[in-house]
Amino acid sequence: MNRRLPVIHGITEHDAGPFRLERLDLEFANGERRRYERLHGRGHGAVAVVPMLDAQTVLLVREYAAGVHRYELGLVKGRIDAGETPVQAANRELMEEAGYGARRLDVLRSLTLAPTYMSHQTHLVLARDLYPQRLPGDEPEPLDVVPWKLADLGQLILQEDFSEGRSIAALFIAREWLLQHVHE
Repeated sequence: MNRRLPVIHGITEHDAGPFRLERLDLEFANGERRRYERLHGRGHGAVAVVPMLDAQTVLLVREYAAGVHRYELGLVKGRIDAGETPVQAANRELMEEAGYGARRLDVLRSLTLAPTYMSHQTHLVLARDLYPQRLPGDEPEPLDVVPWKLADLGQLILQEDFSEGRSIAALFIAREWLLQHVHE
C-alpha cells in the first residue's frame, strides 16, 4: 500500500535526558489531526556486531545489564562515536569488548528498536577473519567472551539470560546472510 505521509504542521522539542522528545502535530490524508511523540537519541547511532570466530561459531559477551539488574549474554554492541562509520565503530567495540579485531566487516542492515516512537537505529555488522586485539573500553569490568555454535541458535534463544531483541534478530539475520553467501 502506498500512502501519503502525514503532513507535519509543527514540532515542539523537549529535553529528555539522553534523548530529545519531539511532539508532532500531524494531519493524515483523511483529514484526521493527531499529536504524536518521538524520541531522538543524541548520538550518532549504534552498532551490533556478530563476530564469527569461524564459519560456525559466533562470539557472545556476558555483561551487566542495569535495565534488568542481571548479567546478560548478547552481542558486542555500542554507540558510534562522532566521525566514525558503522564499520569503524564495530571494529573498535569488538576490540574493546571481546578482545578481537576483524579483517572483514560487512554492514548487513539497520534495525530499529521501537520505530513507532523512537528514531534510534542500530547497524548490524558481521565481523569475520578475527585476530586477537584488545583496546581499553568503558566497561567497569572485563566481559566474559562465550563462543556459541550458530547451529545451536534454537537453544540460545530459550536461555533466560539471552533476552535482548537486537541480539536475537541479529543472529538470525547473520545466519541467513551467511547461508546465502557461503563462498564469500
